[in-house]
Amino acid sequence: MTVLVIIPTYNEIESLPRQLDGVRAIAPDVDIVVVDDDSPDGTGRWADDRAATDEHVFVLHRAGKQGLGAAYLAAFAWALERDYDVVVEMDADGSHRPEDLPKILAEAEHYDLVIGSRWVPGGSVVNWPSYRRYLSTHANRYVRLALGVPIRDATAGFRSYRTGTLRQLALAQVESQGYCFQVDMAWRVLLAGGSVFEVPITFVERDAGASKMNGAIVREALVKVTWWGMQRLCGVSRIDPSRRR
Repeated sequence: MTVLVIIPTYNEIESLPRQLDGVRAIAPDVDIVVVDDDSPDGTGRWADDRAATDEHVFVLHRAGKQGLGAAYLAAFAWALERDYDVVVEMDADGSHRPEDLPKILAEAEHYDLVIGSRWVPGGSVVNWPSYRRYLSTHANRYVRLALGVPIRDATAGFRSYRTGTLRQLALAQVESQGYCFQVDMAWRVLLAGGSVFEVPITFVERDAGASKMNGAIVREALVKVTWWGMQRLCGVSRIDPSRRR
């Protein structure tokens, strides 16, 4: 099973070196592609230097800050061109621990989408303020109610996809950003009849850099999930419950 770990970056010069070192140590056979949105702090240049000395590290440069969803879609296309079997989404800031990666990869052989979940038994968050915990748990509860999905952590960004499944999805139609992108992709996998599984992880709040969370990201997710929920109620979008897991 050939695996590509995708790490989007924008001003992650403080945390990216530790994250790359952690992934390389825990999973030395996987490849990593850093997708940098022209970080003014030099993250992209540092990644280029690392790639020049590590055959498992690659860099995609994009002109300006174009958003998380667009970064992942560019990396998906890059992975599909090179026939990887599995792609993994992973943050650069250390919140996604490399030591949880083997658990996700073990299930990636059996499921189309594997989510590293904070909100299943055994999952946890560390150093999160109460308002972030409240926002995440209630957002995921709303997703479950609106879309009728069994996923406990649909907004989670630590996850793997089989590339065979990605090839079946209309990725060119995906316009969501931020946490809504994660819900959008999970919803599309389920609508396509794909299988989803959640493994418990420990999510650690970043200790370097700045969070990209803002009001626009929350509003986008609320509006789009509500719209998809309305489509579901009208019978436009239906999931076969026998193929959810």
